[in-house]
Amino acid sequence: MPQSLANIYIHLIFSTKDRVPFLANAWRPDLHAYMATVLANLNSPAVLINSVEDHVHILFNMGRTVTLAQVVEDVKKSSSKWVKTQTSKFGSFAWQGGYGGFSVSASNVPKVTNYVRHQEEHHRVKSFQEEFREFLAKHKIEYDEKYVWD
Repeated sequence: MPQSLANIYIHLIFSTKDRVPFLANAWRPDLHAYMATVLANLNSPAVLINSVEDHVHILFNMGRTVTLAQVVEDVKKSSSKWVKTQTSKFGSFAWQGGYGGFSVSASNVPKVTNYVRHQEEHHRVKSFQEEFREFLAKHKIEYDEKYVWD
């Protein structure tokens, strides 16, 4: 086949370092827009980005010429620098070292989009840690609890 084709959706989840509630409602939409631009520059367009005070959910279509690790590194590094420019009190801002990347079939994109859209509702009853553990279990990812949180 002379042409390379791919349609790979990823649900990416990562938190602020130590889950510090840095992500204020007032500027979250600007953060999401910034992250969407970073993703677009990687030919990995965002379907939807949403967050709560301590973590982010990104549903995106991964470009065929980048790796997940490259996408995560660029999004986290660029957005961390951006956050620090918003006010001097964010000088210590950092994302956690790790992340969760979960494959999403094209047929499930609407369902995952809906899930990402309603983060505020989910986290009225469930912590980030509970949610993340459920994702790991659902996707059958083995992990050691002592290395998941930072």
